[in-house]
Amino acid sequence: MSLTPPQPPPSWNHSPEDITRLNSEYIAANRAVQDAVFVALAEADARFDAGTEPLAFYQNVSPSKELRDASNEAESIVRQFGIESSMRLDVYNAKVAAKKNLDESGEWEKLSPEEKRLVEKSILDGTRAGLALPEKERTELTVLKKELSQACLDFSKNFNEENGVITFTEEELKGVPKDVVSGYTKRTQDGEEVYDVTYKTPDIFPIFKFAENPETRRRALEGHESRLEINVPILSKALDLRRKIAKILGYETWADYITEEKMVKSGKNVDDFLNDLESKLRPVGIKERETLLALKKKEHEDKGIPFNGEFYIWDYRYYDRKYTEETLELDDMLVKEYFPVDVVVPAILSIYQNLLGVRFEAFQGSNWHPDVQQFAVWEKDAKDESGFIGYCYLDLFPRASKYSHAAVWPLLPGYDLPNGKRSYPIAAMVANLAKPTPEKPALMRHDDVVTFFHEMGHVFHGLLSKTKFARFHGTSVARDFVEAPSQMLENWCWEPKVLEEMSSHYETKKPLSPELIEKIIKRHYGLFHSRYVNVGLFYLRQLFFAKFDLKVHTDQSCIHQAEDYTGLWNSLREKVSLVKAINDCPGQGTFGHITGGYDAGYYGYTYSLVFAADMYDGYSRTATVFKPDPLDPARGKRYREDILRPGGSREELDSLKDGHLMAFEQAFLGRPPNSDAFLKELFGTLPAAKI
Repeated sequence: MSLTPPQPPPSWNHSPEDITRLNSEYIAANRAVQDAVFVALAEADARFDAGTEPLAFYQNVSPSKELRDASNEAESIVRQFGIESSMRLDVYNAKVAAKKNLDESGEWEKLSPEEKRLVEKSILDGTRAGLALPEKERTELTVLKKELSQACLDFSKNFNEENGVITFTEEELKGVPKDVVSGYTKRTQDGEEVYDVTYKTPDIFPIFKFAENPETRRRALEGHESRLEINVPILSKALDLRRKIAKILGYETWADYITEEKMVKSGKNVDDFLNDLESKLRPVGIKERETLLALKKKEHEDKGIPFNGEFYIWDYRYYDRKYTEETLELDDMLVKEYFPVDVVVPAILSIYQNLLGVRFEAFQGSNWHPDVQQFAVWEKDAKDESGFIGYCYLDLFPRASKYSHAAVWPLLPGYDLPNGKRSYPIAAMVANLAKPTPEKPALMRHDDVVTFFHEMGHVFHGLLSKTKFARFHGTSVARDFVEAPSQMLENWCWEPKVLEEMSSHYETKKPLSPELIEKIIKRHYGLFHSRYVNVGLFYLRQLFFAKFDLKVHTDQSCIHQAEDYTGLWNSLREKVSLVKAINDCPGQGTFGHITGGYDAGYYGYTYSLVFAADMYDGYSRTATVFKPDPLDPARGKRYREDILRPGGSREELDSLKDGHLMAFEQAFLGRPPNSDAFLKELFGTLPAAKI
């Protein structure tokens, strides 16, 4: 039975002129109601975001440069307006006065927990914005915030617009799978056939993993690291502006300002967490490096290549792969043949639908590119419009000037309308899976499958949250918790039943054999019974990113010049990640997280793994952790109700531990979370930890 959603999907046929006009109209309408307080202002903000977010989204996905430019300019204007709005003293004073009236009249106790949270967060927003400061400081803050916003937007635009290539001969590409090479652009240069390779993940990463010539890998790695050198001065400017803003606001560092509202609470706590984990991982990483270095030495001797005893950054992925193939007899390219995109995507959607009790219905409608898949999402047993959940868009393949990684945009939040009806959410996943080649259909590496599973976790967080106010919807949780639900769901990608269900060889149509499945699982639960072979080197790389992010947001020394940040990037990577380089490349220009909302927050990717591991494999008094039966719909229902549904409408710890909060039952774990499952996952034991 085909049902009609109660809310039509958005139109994606805007012209550049439409974007400019509509953006101005949304700003004017929002400005007109900023003298309202709390609920009225929350409703106005929700309408404003619902109008402007899709307009800003075009810059990440549209094939039209005119549309991307108009979208980027619209977002710039919206950000400037947002800063002006956040600095309105009259609105802040009205909120403070309204809160006082609520307290004195006794109405405060009549508010729901979510309504109280809205009031408290709204006033805290103004305090953290600096509205309690004298006018001189407020004026200076406004100027600095606008400059910072534009710098971050410029950084992001350069990231999306990057379209560089690096050129190799066929000989230089020896070892790279033929079906990958067949997808490169071939041309003639000086009478010789050469291949142009973009820096998009499906093109460049196979060179890191398979190119036998170390000089090819070095050139590819250094080109990839240097592709966004244009961003280096922009990042330096952004960091300097953040330093100034933090000082005016009375914080010792930008990290202290940012972490104040997160679960970790302070920059020092982040530093302690990272140092503690590094001390445990470093001995493991050193042993792993010795193992991979021995592989390198043997290969160089066999091929007559000089060996200098060094392990370089361009060696890591290559010898990590060779180690896997030689010790587990696991060929990643063979595994890839079992994951055609046109099989994996619907299979993963089916797994999520059964687990979470929903139904996806494809539809044809207006969108921004022919590759986009569109779905209306319903409750599994929906019989009328009351079972409608929202819309989902999947934009999965790379193209010029498209966002170059994988991410989910919560284009519209879900929230209650003043008339008692519901505004429904929309989530869009943007990815860059490999396209078909002349020799093979579009295939996914197992890593790609994991990434897709992870990002779909964000999609469902956005779709299945159900809050009264838009500001708390979906992934509007603490940044150091937001990754936990999706990280937990990655575990499904190493479950035998799931691997069998979502695999089908592109020629034979057979699923992965039990032998291959066993090898895949050993690959990820091999060394130290850990999720990753070479777990030390893997996580030390993550800690490098987190430590760089933290250092540039806490250091009060004289590191203010672009070249100093380039030096820090390279020296810290060598110290933490245990890999060397020859030339210092400006890799910080490619670190999109640092200007994309994860500033002083990259640690969160590792920090949230504590909660992810606990939800999946930790001891639970309520027996809701997933490990015993990951496909159990009953567990999926509790996860949906206790973790996804509340969004940011209550404290994250309250969603995990005991408590009859809001309208929900006892929370997910039935106890406070702990790090036992995480540490056991990493090391197979439970070392003492400051986590």
